[in-house]
Amino acid sequence: MKIIILGAGQVGSTLAENLASERNDVTVVDLNGAPLASLAERLDIRTVLGHASYPSTLRQAGADDADMIIAVTGSDETNMLACQIANVLFNTPTKIARVRAADYLKEDKLFGDDALPVDLRISPEQLVTDLIQRLIEYPGALQVVDFADARVRLVGVKAYYGGPLVSRQLKELPQHLPGIDARVAAIYRRGRPIIPEGNTIIEAEDEVFFVAARDHIPKIIAELRRLDKPVKRVMLAGGGKIGLRLARALESSKIQVKIIEKFKERAEFLSEQLQHSIVLTGDAANEALLREENIEDVDVFCAITNDDEANILSAMLAKRMGARKALCLINRLSYVDLVEGGSIDIAISPQQSTVSALLSRVRRGDVVKVHSLRRGAAEAIEAIAHGDRHNSKVVGRRLEEIKLPPGTTIGAIVRGDEVIIAHHDTVIEAEDHVIMFIVDKKCVKDVEKLFQVGLNFF
Repeated sequence: MKIIILGAGQVGSTLAENLASERNDVTVVDLNGAPLASLAERLDIRTVLGHASYPSTLRQAGADDADMIIAVTGSDETNMLACQIANVLFNTPTKIARVRAADYLKEDKLFGDDALPVDLRISPEQLVTDLIQRLIEYPGALQVVDFADARVRLVGVKAYYGGPLVSRQLKELPQHLPGIDARVAAIYRRGRPIIPEGNTIIEAEDEVFFVAARDHIPKIIAELRRLDKPVKRVMLAGGGKIGLRLARALESSKIQVKIIEKFKERAEFLSEQLQHSIVLTGDAANEALLREENIEDVDVFCAITNDDEANILSAMLAKRMGARKALCLINRLSYVDLVEGGSIDIAISPQQSTVSALLSRVRRGDVVKVHSLRRGAAEAIEAIAHGDRHNSKVVGRRLEEIKLPPGTTIGAIVRGDEVIIAHHDTVIEAEDHVIMFIVDKKCVKDVEKLFQVGLNFF
């Protein structure tokens, strides 16, 4: 696939790295030559120096025969205009734009064939807000991703000493959870993946990914770790776009919210916009301020400023002073592995959330949702099965008959409104939504081929 990425910032660079590793023909455009030079040194891609929305720049980047344009510059206006020009001048089939301003996003009439021809709008702030909300909903989870309109969820949990399922075989799961069906999709032990079998024993500190219907998630988490109390008090360090969105969402869930905002003008704005949240002006890494605001009673501390170092320091301090759980927003991927799992419980990468939202448009076969996991090393995908037994490699076959690539697990099938947890004798039918966990991202192409129908399918 020939893809043009407009913008070589953190999101554009991460996306280029993901797409280039999958043998796509990638061209990156930016006004700044330094990030382009860095990308060209590391990746097998083309780079073009120029303004992302200029027709001449797009033409130089190969827009005449591009399959997709992904506009992720720092300017919403440039991104939207580039999609408009790509549609009018080059008839580009797929146009994706990062749009961050809520004022644009709330006007649905702006986007469509008769207005701005943007096929997919990506809002990193909203994606991160949704992710943090899911983590707050399940206090014991390390990662929560949705499939099939949130009817099915894939959840990552660290197994703790004393959990009912710890030191037991996976085949004992039905005995512990009568009437609840779930599938363990993958286990990571000391950072290395283990493909789960019936006789696999869960050990303490294992990172366990399981798939289940949304309503069953809390009971399954309770089998793997000590039961976490529901979240009642949240403190946010940073009142930017994400902070405001998150505070509004948490207010509607009857959660007590405190925001620490560094700048007085922004703090005053937040206090006007929010109804029940307490807004404080100050430094979130100020020990005296945290103690005064009873940090030891906080269930979740979220450091979500634009400064990685400030986020890390304030989250570590809050956890040391008694916050039950510390979440930290980190833009530099190299920092994520350094801090996660220590005093900081979860490091959140906006780039990975954005890349996950984009990948479903790039995948071949009918892939409707992709979640990039474990810093891009693994993926969870939702694909729709088409055809019949004669022209499809999956339809009409039991799971034990399907030759899945190494490290690939089918976790669940959604058939209409029914959620079916996958077992060896489960048969895939046409139009089923199949949810899979892929331990090694290199196998994604092979999984895509499984869901492509033969030439005799009409």
